[in-house]
Amino acid sequence: MPKVFVAGPVSWNRLVELDHLPEPRPHTVFARGHRTTLGGTSAGKALNLAHLGAEVTLRTVVGDDEEGRLITEALTAAGVEVIAEVVPKSEQHLNLMTPEGGRLSIYLELPSLTTPAHDSRALEALAVADAAVIDLADPARPFLAAARERGVPVWCDVHDYDGKSAFQQDFVAAADHLFLNDDGMPEADLLAFLQKHGRAVATQGAKGATAVVDGETHHVDAVPVAEIVDTNGAGDAFFSGYLVAHLSGADTPTALRAGAEQAALCLRSPDLAPRPGVR
Repeated sequence: MPKVFVAGPVSWNRLVELDHLPEPRPHTVFARGHRTTLGGTSAGKALNLAHLGAEVTLRTVVGDDEEGRLITEALTAAGVEVIAEVVPKSEQHLNLMTPEGGRLSIYLELPSLTTPAHDSRALEALAVADAAVIDLADPARPFLAAARERGVPVWCDVHDYDGKSAFQQDFVAAADHLFLNDDGMPEADLLAFLQKHGRAVATQGAKGATAVVDGETHHVDAVPVAEIVDTNGAGDAFFSGYLVAHLSGADTPTALRAGAEQAALCLRSPDLAPRPGVR
């Protein structure tokens, strides 16, 4: 099985389901439902990679609080090895969501890591990995250079990158394989960016995904889903499906299809990844 090292954020989230996202005026709305659950882009990737059979080590930051314990327990139960840097408070979000996939994320707590305690253990896991997934977070940033120094291919997801944001530049520059979504750029600019990078994939929601790899452009349609249960984690599921297929020797069209299939499974699940055994 492939070994994947992941560095990046996890959180404990409260999800509130609404008919529509709130308008910018004082008023009252009624929720369709609400729940608390594991969140964070690195948690989504770790869970989907583990679901696909990868051996996953996740280096992340959690709080010395009940939310941190819930986060760690959920990841460990899914088979993810967690290297946790512990700080006082766990990252927490309030996500307002609609059935169509609209979302407003409000950061309630954002942890800050000043003195890592487990770098040697994390670097040992990184050195033997087949791929290093380095997600957007300052505590993960040092692993960009560490992975390149050790010859481990770097995979980055820069989400809604607009082509200019300084925060994402280090990740864009370091990535051997780059992923982003289509929220940050017009379609023509997005395609030009993919072509410039050379090994990049853009997820496009219901329109599927487009990849430019070694000068060739490929597209995959989204896999139809009769009933979308939850859109959280779908992009991370696509990333994970593509990555595992690539590490297994698949060509780009096959890897894109694997990503689309994993995303569809995630959309049918209330969690960040499909339940164990669901294929």
